Amino acid sequence: MRRLKRPRRSSSDAASRIMFGTVGLRTHIWNNALKSLALLAGFPLLLFLILYAFSIVMLAFEGQDVASALELGVYRAPSLLPVAVAAAAIWFTIAYFSNVWIISAATGARSVARQDEPRLYNLLENLCISRGMPMPRLRIMETEALNAYAAGLTRSQHMIAVTRGLMDTLSDEELEAVLAHELTHIRNSDVRLLVIATAFAGIISLAGDLLSRSWRIFEPSPGDGRWGGPTWGGGTHSSGNSSGKKGSGGAGAIIILLLIAVALIFLARLLAIVIRFTISRSREFMADGGAVELTKNPDAMISALRKIEGRSHVVDVPADVRPMFFDDHAKTGFMASLFATHPSIEDRVQALVQTAGGRDPGPYIPPAGPWGSLKPQLAARRQ
Repeated sequence: MRRLKRPRRSSSDAASRIMFGTVGLRTHIWNNALKSLALLAGFPLLLFLILYAFSIVMLAFEGQDVASALELGVYRAPSLLPVAVAAAAIWFTIAYFSNVWIISAATGARSVARQDEPRLYNLLENLCISRGMPMPRLRIMETEALNAYAAGLTRSQHMIAVTRGLMDTLSDEELEAVLAHELTHIRNSDVRLLVIATAFAGIISLAGDLLSRSWRIFEPSPGDGRWGGPTWGGGTHSSGNSSGKKGSGGAGAIIILLLIAVALIFLARLLAIVIRFTISRSREFMADGGAVELTKNPDAMISALRKIEGRSHVVDVPADVRPMFFDDHAKTGFMASLFATHPSIEDRVQALVQTAGGRDPGPYIPPAGPWGSLKPQLAARRQ
């Protein structure tokens, strides 16, 4: 009896193992949808925490002592809810309809058409045809850094942006692999989750900035030497009992309550970091595997990763937007790795070598310095 030969696994089969091994692709998409709903469901709790912090600040400047302010703050916070909900609703409405414009403005990405960048456009179009996906819009960031990202909440909003440095450094096969990686993020609904998380982080950062400005009003009032404060709800600040309790607070109580409020906002920002970590770093491994499945070329994905390694930092981009990038692992060290939104390039390369059968050429050495011949090309385009 003849023994049947075991068929050799192709690179696409290996890529499927990355995507479907421990976490199935369908499960990954469902998890992203559930995480999006969890972020929206957790927003009221986060909002109340921020409102409570503002409430105790208001009560501090009304002359309440520490104990009274902490107790009354629970009842004062709901009175601020309508304004906060209205502001949040406006913010999310703006984010829903204008998220691509806002992110593009933050990253300096501009729209391009086929006639502007035929090489880039054709590569993306071929990938979309092979996958049966609508064609996302294309944008270019005029920077020497090597990076890319995808954005958009809805099918009509989806876009992919790449840097000029990436286009000038990568070969067609490598650039195709990066585009396939970003297409996989769109297909897996990673983009939607990242945009929602970015909107949350924006609200928390704004609240923290507003509260930090309250330290500027720490100066004695003219004439009586009392510490000043805002006139919440009209009138001047007093040590009276606007909330039904006799206020006995002073400068010490104001300092303590402001420190508590700052701690609460810090806690809210810490929760924002936790929100960022709900977006599992496994999404990058999934997207790398999806790129290999699309292109059938693990070597191109590995080679692109090696060229991008250490050259991906895009300057003047807000920290809340960086998790959307192809790579954001510029810092090294234990703490940097602990709070990183992306796995290291080394880990991503090794995953492809072990599971997709790719070959690792080792760290990339540019032919002429850190950026080599990119500078003259970029300078010529800017003129």
